[in-house]
Amino acid sequence: MASIIKNRAIVDDDWTVVRPAEDGALPVVSDLPAGKVLVPLALWQAERDALVASRGAAEIGVWLAPDNEPADIAGDFDKLALIAVDFPVFRDGRGYSIGRLLRERYGYKGELRAIGDVLRDQITFMFRCGFDSYALRADKDINDALKSFDEFSVQYQGAVDTPPLFRRRAAQAAAGQAVAVGKVPA
Repeated sequence: MASIIKNRAIVDDDWTVVRPAEDGALPVVSDLPAGKVLVPLALWQAERDALVASRGAAEIGVWLAPDNEPADIAGDFDKLALIAVDFPVFRDGRGYSIGRLLRERYGYKGELRAIGDVLRDQITFMFRCGFDSYALRADKDINDALKSFDEFSVQYQGAVDTPPLFRRRAAQAAAGQAVAVGKVPA
C-alpha cells in the first residue's frame, strides 16, 4: 500500500485514483475497484447517483483537473469524503487556485489532497492554499518531503493559514505587545 502525507504525518493511502482511459473514455461504475475510490469530476457528474448508491459517501472522492471549475462540486460536499486536485506537471499552478477557492470561497472543510506530480518543494505552498494531504510522486522520498513543513518560520504573504505579516504586526501593536523582527507568531 502506498503512503501519503496527511495532517503532517505519513499514513497509508487507502484510496485508489481512477483515471479515464487513454482515449478519454470514463470507466463504468460497476467496473471500479473495490474500496475507496477517487473518481474524475466528469464521472462524478455523469454517475453521481449510481456512485453514491453503490458505495456511500464514505468511499467516494472526486478529483479535479486543472481546468475544472470548483463551483461544479460545491453543492456536493456532503456526498464526498475527499476532494483531490490533480497537478499533471509540477509547473502547472492552477491547482493552487482551486485549493484556495474550495477553502475560501466555497467553504470546503473536508480533506483536500494534492495528487499527480507533487514534489517536496511544493508542499508548503500547497498547505498555505488549503491542502492537508499530499500523494507524492512515486519516485520521491516521503520522509524528506515531510521535513518541508519546518523550513519557513515566518510567512509574509497572507493565505488560507494566516493573514499577511503587516496585519499580524498591526494587531500585536494594537494589543500593546512588543513586536520583535522574525518573532511573529503565526
